[in-house]
Amino acid sequence: MTSTAEPVTDAEQSAPVTGGRGTGRSRPDGAGGRTGSARSGAGGPAGPGGRRRSLVGSRAPLVLLAPAALLLLALVVYPLVRLVVISFQDYGLRAIFTGQAGFAGLTNYTDVLTDASFWPVILRTVLVTGAMVLGTIVIGMGVAQLLTRLGVAMRTIVSVVLVLAWAMPNVASSLVWQWLFQPFYGVLNWLITQLRVFGDHTQDNWASHPGQAYTIVLTLVIWQAVPFVALTLYAAQSQIAPEYYEAGALDGASVWTMYRAITLPALAPTLLLVSILSVIWDFNVFNQIWLLTRGGPEEATLTLGIWTFVQSFVSNAYGQGAAIAVISTLILGVLTSYYIRRLVRSGEEDL
Repeated sequence: MTSTAEPVTDAEQSAPVTGGRGTGRSRPDGAGGRTGSARSGAGGPAGPGGRRRSLVGSRAPLVLLAPAALLLLALVVYPLVRLVVISFQDYGLRAIFTGQAGFAGLTNYTDVLTDASFWPVILRTVLVTGAMVLGTIVIGMGVAQLLTRLGVAMRTIVSVVLVLAWAMPNVASSLVWQWLFQPFYGVLNWLITQLRVFGDHTQDNWASHPGQAYTIVLTLVIWQAVPFVALTLYAAQSQIAPEYYEAGALDGASVWTMYRAITLPALAPTLLLVSILSVIWDFNVFNQIWLLTRGGPEEATLTLGIWTFVQSFVSNAYGQGAAIAVISTLILGVLTSYYIRRLVRSGEEDL
């Protein structure tokens, strides 16, 4: 087979390849055209197809986030905006049927702030929230430490029990708790009576005494919140390298010393996170208090959540109830702002 290609001279071989331009002559094998296209592809997307792929890639995060953003707008942002609007309106029972409410200005906020129950309710809510968070964190840390010392079988059983307690709806658990502390047929009253130490408590109504009412509310909320804290802290504690504890044991450190010097610093970010979440959840506790005590006796367990409900749906003063809810949100923001700043700052330091 003979080649019909034109022989290439030495001058043509030494000439620079310019993709068919500059010399007025292209190479017979088309290498110049291929080189130019290769360079074009290496420099970035060329043509409508490349730009289209670039636009699709840049819009993909927005498309993926759109459902969550729409759900957030529908379930959080719009109700919050609507709540603020109602707090500035004379929104009562008539407004529900007519759909019309007059502008009240700052009247609702003035009435709430000058109410005799306002400051006692604020103080009570902060103290109750602090007691719930403290009890939850302390017991949760103890349970997490216990999980690290159990065998595989017993640890699995305890974890399953914790998950079941956490998964129980708070309305159902509140009704069970109410049955446990009921007079005449309550199980706890019967057990205390059977001890024959504290006398006959069969007819004792725990919800009728402030101290006992707080006891049943706090124990219920803490019982429901401990599983999340315990399992979260256990997961964080299980990630600590055992070499640290081995080194501490070789140095003769006690168990408490190793827990204070090794475990607690490692758990600090997780403790901060669960503390923030506990403050938010416990500050907004409603079902447990309402089902067990309804804010009584004599407003002894009246917190901001219960007061908001009473003003809105018992007194039909929806404008004042909305104002209380807005004030509650602002107070909660102030209480958690420091911890949120610490959490964000720790995240930036990790990066």
